[in-house]
Amino acid sequence: MMALKPSRTPTPTAGRFESDPSVGPVTIPIYRAGRLFTTMHPAERLRGARSLKLQGKTIVLGVTGSIAAVETVKLAHELIRHGAEVYAVLSRSAAEIIHPNALQYATGHPVVTAITGAMEYLEMCGRDGKADLLLIAPCTSNTIGKIAHGIDDTTVTTYAVNALGSGIPVLVAPAAHESMMDNPTVVANFRRLKEIGIEFIDPRREEDKAKMADVETIAARVIRRLGPRDLAGMHVLVVTGATIEPIDDIRIVTNRSTGGTGIELAKVAFEHGAEVELWLGRHETPVPTWLPYTSFATTADLAAMAEKVDADVCVVPAAVSDFTPSKKAKGKISSREGGLTLDLEPTPKILDRFRKGTRKVLVGFKAEAGVTSAELKARAMALVKEADLDLVVANDISKVKGDTTSVTIFDRKGESDAFEGSKALAAERVWRAVLHGVRE
Repeated sequence: MMALKPSRTPTPTAGRFESDPSVGPVTIPIYRAGRLFTTMHPAERLRGARSLKLQGKTIVLGVTGSIAAVETVKLAHELIRHGAEVYAVLSRSAAEIIHPNALQYATGHPVVTAITGAMEYLEMCGRDGKADLLLIAPCTSNTIGKIAHGIDDTTVTTYAVNALGSGIPVLVAPAAHESMMDNPTVVANFRRLKEIGIEFIDPRREEDKAKMADVETIAARVIRRLGPRDLAGMHVLVVTGATIEPIDDIRIVTNRSTGGTGIELAKVAFEHGAEVELWLGRHETPVPTWLPYTSFATTADLAAMAEKVDADVCVVPAAVSDFTPSKKAKGKISSREGGLTLDLEPTPKILDRFRKGTRKVLVGFKAEAGVTSAELKARAMALVKEADLDLVVANDISKVKGDTTSVTIFDRKGESDAFEGSKALAAERVWRAVLHGVRE
């Protein structure tokens, strides 16, 4: 077995949870009629458009000879949209599928297609290399086999062998036919590489192929690998979306909920290294493909699930119905019969049921409308006592607009942290409070 240095600790981003833009745009000198002009490279116009979670990070994108190489322009752009600096390295086979000019356009940097006397790999992946991560996407089974046995006869494998010897993290997104992926020798090579610290991004198995993961999934895994990882080792449960209570076999009673806050909380927890379990009711916000979930429907369903909670941290922004029809009609109630009067009865309060299986921090949510700050705090603190919460996130839903929100986080002592901004940054604020609670 190879002897390897421990993986290099990723360089910290600005702040633990929130980054501030500070990287200026790169300009290109252009001479026209003897005069010097400058213009911004197209890649720079994308930088930080989605987030700054990869700001200050340098990623080497190794591309090997799979047809999935055609996706690497999109992949490079996605990483740049999160603030990364991306440099592409193509194997000879990859260059026959996607032209180096395409990736020079995508990254704004010259593309390495051959190792020369300049020893390009040392600048990025040597002992003093500036790469924070080597991402090989797509990675063929041939390349996996070579790296597993220390063979460096292509540009990409040379970068990989040096990265492993320098403690630079290596993340691999395989792509191949299923028959190749299931070959016992290839399976053994996967196992060998996992043993020496290489991480794999599982492919999508469809149409008899193990297709490279989509670019959003790969970007999320890169962010997770290079992030602060301050939630690593924690099993986190996020419960979000609305419950539904049936009136008949067609109609329901429910609460207004997009599920967006909970989905953002799950995304941020994943990016910070947690093992995330997501329970999801009725929702409108799309769920990322890389975030699996378990569905629930009624309050009774969720109450039964709550008895089986096993998590370090449980966060419950779910919009649980307070009332349910006392009787469910069979079939569909005819609208031709005139008016309809519903007899509603209260549902049991279930938030406290999550306490038993939560080892460290239980977070509840309190949504109100048209209340004063004092009233909001009083109701939030009442919920803390009622459900034995460690934290409660309270907000006035009349102040929620689109992707923005206004929340106040209260601890058991009534100390608060108010925040107004995007749901994504609000989610990071909640996790910061959770970490503070765990450390206490």
